[in-house]
Amino acid sequence: MAIRRIELDVDAQKQYEVIKALVDHGGNKNRAALELGCSTRSINRHIAGLKTEGKAYFIHGNKGRVPAHALGSDVKQDLLDLYLNKYYDANFAHFTELVMEMEGIAVSESVVRKILGSADVLSPQATRRTRREYKARMEAKANAAKTKKEKAEIVSKIIAAEDAHPRRPRCSNFGEMLQMDASLHQWFGDTKTTLHLAVDDATGLIVGAFFDWEETLNGYYHVFDQILTVHGIPYSFYTDRRTVFEYRKKDTEDDTNDTFTQFGYACKQLGVTIKTTSIPQAKGRIERLNETVQSRLPVELRLAGVTTVEQANEYLPQYIAKHNARFALAYDSIPSVFEAQPSREKINMTLAVVSERTVDTGHSIRYANKYFRTVNKGGIATYFRKGTKGLVARTFDGGLYFSVEGDGIFALDEIPEHERSSKNFDFKPVPEAPRKRHIPAADHPWRRAAFVAFVKKQAHRAAACV
Repeated sequence: MAIRRIELDVDAQKQYEVIKALVDHGGNKNRAALELGCSTRSINRHIAGLKTEGKAYFIHGNKGRVPAHALGSDVKQDLLDLYLNKYYDANFAHFTELVMEMEGIAVSESVVRKILGSADVLSPQATRRTRREYKARMEAKANAAKTKKEKAEIVSKIIAAEDAHPRRPRCSNFGEMLQMDASLHQWFGDTKTTLHLAVDDATGLIVGAFFDWEETLNGYYHVFDQILTVHGIPYSFYTDRRTVFEYRKKDTEDDTNDTFTQFGYACKQLGVTIKTTSIPQAKGRIERLNETVQSRLPVELRLAGVTTVEQANEYLPQYIAKHNARFALAYDSIPSVFEAQPSREKINMTLAVVSERTVDTGHSIRYANKYFRTVNKGGIATYFRKGTKGLVARTFDGGLYFSVEGDGIFALDEIPEHERSSKNFDFKPVPEAPRKRHIPAADHPWRRAAFVAFVKKQAHRAAACV
């Protein structure tokens, strides 16, 4: 009869050797208990077990058994198939949440990482150390590959390591500093779009987000509008050194390039300071947020069937709520320095695009390739002489106003290219009385003198304004 060979693990082998020495040669049971980290009662039980069962006594009873809570091979294969075919662009933590939410499979992130790792699947958000280890492991497999096709498949999986952003302490107050940035990425469909984001430094809470085709003043104004409407007036912004926030004089007369005086002037009216930097690592909070959102949001947008910018902006609140619940700190327990939310009217008036215009010979103003006439509060047209300078302000809700220093603020009505009706051939209805127009007070910050003074205070504009 063949003798069965008994193999023990390291701990069990040590127990066997210590107990066998006691049985064969005698010794101090207390010292043996101290060496094995157990009681003398356990030592007596081990001695009895060795005498009755021999070496097999030290084999653990669960050896070779499948744990009751272990996943079956079919579930593991389902998880692998789901990741490779449906959730292929999600990181492992996000994938764990998605399969629970959408597939009803409850599994831990560590189990997902083990299953996908055994199939040589690397998370898009893997750390540099994990990427280096993965690369070394895959290179070893490539060197051991028997065919060129197998080697090519392995080499294609090797991904270069990425740099991380350094961390720094959070601000102590909610609303003390909001970091803003825009991320150009293929968020949905086949065309890259830009997501404008703002995150609170103290809590990590996304306080504003908006999609646009490019990084624009309009995108940042929508983010600012969300912040003012939901939270109030923040203390400061920390942003990239972009033309939206810091203007550099260019050899052009195009008003759209003069964006510093738009966002900056809006912040000045609300008392919000702006700090800019050209170093991405200096504002690591928003940079890390961009990485997280780039990893998660495209998956969510694809699964939701989003294909247009309008659909993406409509979906954003749903994603932000989920993101904040998952990652942000509870801002209710952190002191807030947000000032009270402004009225809707003040927000519309503050988030305005302002540009200088001159009245032409037809007593009208040209703006956006159209002609407009000025109208007072009573709805009656008011005419200014040729050469009168003023500011045209397009409010956030699309209203147009003309500010003339010393004469106040007037609404602008578009002058159509053709009359809507003929005085000679069309039926003449009873003329309507001019309707009253809501026009901001004459001391509104759009006054031309105040605006020009603000522009001249900018250090980088000093030479241009002399």
